[in-house]
Amino acid sequence: MPDVTHRMIEANGIRLHVAEQGEGPLIILCHGFPECWYSWRHQLSALAKAGFRAVAPDLRGYGLSERPEELEKYTILHNVGDIVGLVDALGAKQAVIAGHDIGAVIAWEAALLRPDIFRAIIALSPPFRSRAFGDAGPPTTLMPRTENAVFYQLFFQNPEVEARLGQDLRLTLRYTFYAFSGDRPPSAGAGGLPPGMMPRKGGTLTDPPSLPTWITEQDIDVYVKAYARSGFHGPLAYWRNIDRGWELMAPFAGAAVTVPALYMAGDRDFVAAVFAQDVARQSKLVPKLRPPIMLPGCGHWTQQERAPEVSTEMIKFVRSL
Repeated sequence: MPDVTHRMIEANGIRLHVAEQGEGPLIILCHGFPECWYSWRHQLSALAKAGFRAVAPDLRGYGLSERPEELEKYTILHNVGDIVGLVDALGAKQAVIAGHDIGAVIAWEAALLRPDIFRAIIALSPPFRSRAFGDAGPPTTLMPRTENAVFYQLFFQNPEVEARLGQDLRLTLRYTFYAFSGDRPPSAGAGGLPPGMMPRKGGTLTDPPSLPTWITEQDIDVYVKAYARSGFHGPLAYWRNIDRGWELMAPFAGAAVTVPALYMAGDRDFVAAVFAQDVARQSKLVPKLRPPIMLPGCGHWTQQERAPEVSTEMIKFVRSL
């Protein structure tokens, strides 16, 4: 991507790699798992052409960004602090923050905690939930589990998962992007289990016969290179801190996101399905939420699967501010 520039930036006491393009009002783009800055490749150019400065960091532990070894350095507040520090390091006073997957959770909490910095939010896939992970109790104690399967976030607590995901990076990434996309047949995914559930023993990753049209082998190459460098310790450390994150967000239980917000998700996204009740009621805690946009036939990889539509809606929303 010749028009995208890359550099390392010191923010919140950590070195973050960022990809940036364009000039104008700042928009920060936070990626999800298992992704990196590259998941926003289409939006970087679209936002730049529309007159915005788009910046997509590798989150801590991902890609070229610094990777603390200590597990406790991957809480939701560390991630929010990184983005607050990034805005300052970029020489800006305010930014619109956008996020997908765990990046959306980070974006929601950033907008909640620092509305003075983040003047609006765009969230893809996860809806807003009080205390980031819900009010009911420590998240891992409430996640569904059966004799043979567990919720995917609970599955990530298993130390063996890290090694298994890294055994064959291309297979892991090809399988993941296909199995949780809108292109998968109904029988694909985690062994026919309900949305969000994983076999306790992980099951067998099967290489898809072909990739969806929205992602190429060259795109997979970029992700493989990123994870060959970073490994999965940092990315999985986020999930292994969700109970701690829930504890840290206790003072903000029931607090509202007061800035303008846009929510988008695919109607075949397993995250939107799992948290359907939260999607339906999030406007009670996000009073300036625009009408949600559900993308037909789209799975979990929102801004990659439906790049033109997502870019168009993002630009329309930011211009309306």
